[in-house]
Amino acid sequence: MKSIPLLFMVFSTAFFMAGCGASDSTASGSIPSADSQLSEDQKYSLAYMWHEEKLAKEIYLELYKLHQVQQLENIANNSEVKHIARVQDLVAAYDINITNLANYEINYSAEELNAMPTGIFAVPEIQDLYNRLYDIGRVSSRASLEVGCMVEVTDIDDLDRFLVTAGNNQYLVDAFHYLRDGSYTHYWAFDSGLKSMGITDGCCSLGIDYCHPEYPRSEHGSGNGGEKSKR
Repeated sequence: MKSIPLLFMVFSTAFFMAGCGASDSTASGSIPSADSQLSEDQKYSLAYMWHEEKLAKEIYLELYKLHQVQQLENIANNSEVKHIARVQDLVAAYDINITNLANYEINYSAEELNAMPTGIFAVPEIQDLYNRLYDIGRVSSRASLEVGCMVEVTDIDDLDRFLVTAGNNQYLVDAFHYLRDGSYTHYWAFDSGLKSMGITDGCCSLGIDYCHPEYPRSEHGSGNGGEKSKR
């Protein structure tokens, strides 16, 4: 495993602190020390979640271009960008490449990730999901909110799975809990949006797979996609 330069550690921590808004007060997090290592499964979990958070941001913004549903823009611009940054900070600290999943030992490149086109993903499952959900969401405003429900439930299910993979790596555990807390809030924002349209069952109108009344509700989350002010 490569050593993590001290200069990067200082820069990365500063980047986190600068990127945190009042509505996302725990977006920042500690980063691994130079002797930390990841298993192959843990590397994959970071790669997968970076792409999945990219999917959430991009599909919400692309659907917003078609249907000016405020939850889509608010969640993409206020939250998903921070979720991507949280995962990317760990990817950078561990110095792994997440655009070539056959070889994680290729060095991290922020330029490569930033240059990845909208709607394009290195994880085949994420690519298929994006294509399928975009086709669903482009039909109507209601469908775009239903896609939001689907994305957030999928996110939560994947994070539950990767929290097991994280094991005793507290950096991954903290990051995945942070992402999952955000997804809970977003789920209820989309649910609220559907109910405002007269869909009385909200996300539950999509069936049992997307009906999760057990998800925690934020005291400070708003119907238009606000994050918790305190995690």
